[in-house]
Amino acid sequence: MLAGRLHVKDRRFALDTVPVPEPGYGQVRIKVEAAGVCLSDVHLIDGTLTPLYLSGDVVTLGHEVAGTVDVVGDGVTDWQPGQRVLLQAGEMDAKGTVYTRGVDYDGGWAEYALASATTLVAIPDDLPFEQACIIPDAVSTPWAAITSTAQTRPGEAVAVWGVGGLGAHAIKLLRLVGAAPVIAVEPNEAARERALAFGADAALDPADPGLRKALAALTGGRGLDVAFDFAGVPAVREQALTVLGKKGRLVLVGLAQQPVTIPSDTVFAYLGQAVLGHYGSEPEHVEQLVALSRQGRLDLADSISGVIALADAGKAVEQVHRKQGNPIRLILRP
Repeated sequence: MLAGRLHVKDRRFALDTVPVPEPGYGQVRIKVEAAGVCLSDVHLIDGTLTPLYLSGDVVTLGHEVAGTVDVVGDGVTDWQPGQRVLLQAGEMDAKGTVYTRGVDYDGGWAEYALASATTLVAIPDDLPFEQACIIPDAVSTPWAAITSTAQTRPGEAVAVWGVGGLGAHAIKLLRLVGAAPVIAVEPNEAARERALAFGADAALDPADPGLRKALAALTGGRGLDVAFDFAGVPAVREQALTVLGKKGRLVLVGLAQQPVTIPSDTVFAYLGQAVLGHYGSEPEHVEQLVALSRQGRLDLADSISGVIALADAGKAVEQVHRKQGNPIRLILRP
């Protein structure tokens, strides 16, 4: 079968022909129907990210995967061939170590993929594979940041810095939980327009000298209850900390590998503010989002920026790397 593989030693991405995998005990083989192309996939290729637990030096990329059950291994009783599923983006071992699909073991940029039966989530017939595959990570990461880390409440004033693949979904999800107003802060004009289309009440340019005044007007002078950094840029944190209100929380979702500086510990302490780190999501967050999709509460059709053949995965990687067309998610189809 064809597989998009990262050769880690020389950071070479290649479309290789490899054997179709056979499921072991407790595993299921999935016929891949759709797999998302994430910026983290690009960072694995360019060396910004490195697998921590990969046993060899070659891995099939792709942690956002959906398809149909093809073959079940011994010990699997809950799944049958033909069932429509998405795959959790990783799994935890008995020691609590989290292994990421497409990073620490083979992922879904292939015609077939193996998965532990416990990492499968059934999807409804009316949820397209292209939309289902991006729920793990692209949608579940901001959902977890909003609902678990920030514990965003209805009526809270929130702002999202960085309206890319994750930030755009954050806008939609914040409206879903009743945050108000929902404000996008983004330097790219096209992305600001997209944020408004996704439900933002306002979209501001971070370089605008009137930003603080505009935020004060939008929040009735009280400042932000929650600021989400999806950009992973130190300047974003610095700006966001100046517009937090009482009990305001800054949630770091984008990673900068840089120190976070609090301009005034006195003001920070007096107002009871907090800086919270966030990474990824838990299995229940994916299940919650599938349930919301099943009930018609979450529509991801406008998140699919394009569908590209697996054989052209290299072109998809380049498009995401160069941000051509400002994509939310490109999807590979075997």
